Amino acid sequence: MTVNGFRRGEGGGGPAACDGHFHGDDEMIAALSTQWFANGQRCHKKVRITSARNGRSVEATVVDECDSRRGCKDNIVDTSKAVWEALGLGTNIGEVPVTWSDA
Repeated sequence: MTVNGFRRGEGGGGPAACDGHFHGDDEMIAALSTQWFANGQRCHKKVRITSARNGRSVEATVVDECDSRRGCKDNIVDTSKAVWEALGLGTNIGEVPVTWSDA
């Protein structure tokens, strides 16, 4: 899992693919790799994300596809700062191992 900014001007680039809007860092949201995004089939659906470091789990809503062609690996979930904080993780870590499933 990596941290992503979903507000205008942050690292996420343009508006979210699912709704064409920007989103705040305080929202429990995620962007999935192209394969997992499944051409938008997971838009607005909840996913359960579990930290491999501490076992904590949260639910986040899928709002975007992370750009697999520009550096987002096929097995990455980009999430807002709110998800990291809810999992008890510092966003300065960069990338952390997680598991996820449809909620």
